[in-house]
Amino acid sequence: MTTYHLMVAPNGARRQQADHAGLPLRTAEIAATAATCQRAGADALHLHVRDRDGGHSLDAGRYRAAMAAVAEAAPGMAIQITTESAGVFDVADQLACLEALRPAAASISVRELARDADLAARAYAICAEAGTQVQHILYDLNCVAQLRAGYAAGRIPAAMRSAIFVLGQYAPPRLAHPAELRPFLAATADLDLDWGLCAFGQEEHACLLAGLEAGGRLRIGFENNTQAADGSEYPDNAASVAAFVERAGAAGHLPCARSVFNDQGAQP
Repeated sequence: MTTYHLMVAPNGARRQQADHAGLPLRTAEIAATAATCQRAGADALHLHVRDRDGGHSLDAGRYRAAMAAVAEAAPGMAIQITTESAGVFDVADQLACLEALRPAAASISVRELARDADLAARAYAICAEAGTQVQHILYDLNCVAQLRAGYAAGRIPAAMRSAIFVLGQYAPPRLAHPAELRPFLAATADLDLDWGLCAFGQEEHACLLAGLEAGGRLRIGFENNTQAADGSEYPDNAASVAAFVERAGAAGHLPCARSVFNDQGAQP
């Protein structure tokens, strides 16, 4: 069997518990979700935090509290924060978040930071200085072109070669299909990216399996999808993780988390 990395993105910036009761929003809920997803096979968490009203937040204090809670509930689980603007924040806010936290890992939308080239350069420089593992969010092929331009201009450090391809989209809704992966791979073939993918909609698991078999890293979770292929709702993020792990296992793939942790979350 081959092994793979599986990151869970349990909430995102937009969905509310009115959309799905199993969506974790509060710090304790996020930590509990991290633990159950780790036991199901995820080895990393893509972290969004919310404000008191459930709105998207880049507040450093909220991030620190959530990161500490996840570290306690799911020891050894890697944590990646997001700087996604979600139509709420500008580049100065994104820069301030990175500067305050200097996190181990962060996802950064190339097209969002491109709104201000000078601030973008400062943001990437802070990440380079802090040793932050930057994962570039690529929503479409225009984002790939912006990434190329960033490398060429020296604004994006050449060593930052991690990226995530987004299949489908949230608004207006467009469900992902595995065939969407091919154009991304063709457009980035010469960039030597350490790439991964996420996918909107009920073909999420099929898209992830296609990515796995093409050699990519995987991100799963309610940020992008709450439904099984037949349209039924997963009760929580861990159920989706477990269902994908089972499907991937049938194809001969084992999650890295299962090679490190047993079903009780303890090292064997």
